[in-house]
Amino acid sequence: MNLYLRLLVVLLKTLFSAKRDLLEPSRITFRVAPLDCDLNLHMNNGRYLTLMDLGRIHLLGQTRMLGPMLRARWMPVLGAAEINFIRPLGPLQAFSLVTRLVTWDEKYFYIEQRFESRGRICAVALVKGLFVANKHRVDSGTVLRKFGLDMDAPHMPEVVRHWNDLSALKRKHYG
Repeated sequence: MNLYLRLLVVLLKTLFSAKRDLLEPSRITFRVAPLDCDLNLHMNNGRYLTLMDLGRIHLLGQTRMLGPMLRARWMPVLGAAEINFIRPLGPLQAFSLVTRLVTWDEKYFYIEQRFESRGRICAVALVKGLFVANKHRVDSGTVLRKFGLDMDAPHMPEVVRHWNDLSALKRKHYG
């Protein structure tokens, strides 16, 4: 299925879904289309990242943050992504994409995204993203206040701290 058609379906689903709390996971189902597959006849690794974009849009829509975010002209931008492939998703196989906000700091929101099928995890990813307006980042506190949320960030898991340490090391060596 064309990705724009999938985007339209995701947007329509968010219109008719119940509002979710910011920390509540979002779940959306897909099926591996033939054009999602590579020569090994399983979903192409690049397609996972593209579908993850749709999962994050779904999460924003279900938390009712998508409309106000677009009106404020805030654009979500991904800073990094790490994905682990556990088992393949084959042609026409149904799967769920579960997206949840893990935590945040002053700059980034950290999101876990899991691909699940037949009760098993097929891939799991951790991404960090931020919002940009007029080529400047919008700090996380501003984003949360825009939606009337005054809450502390959940505990930052060790994997996120380790990932941030690696990012700092990379910046030191590569600018």
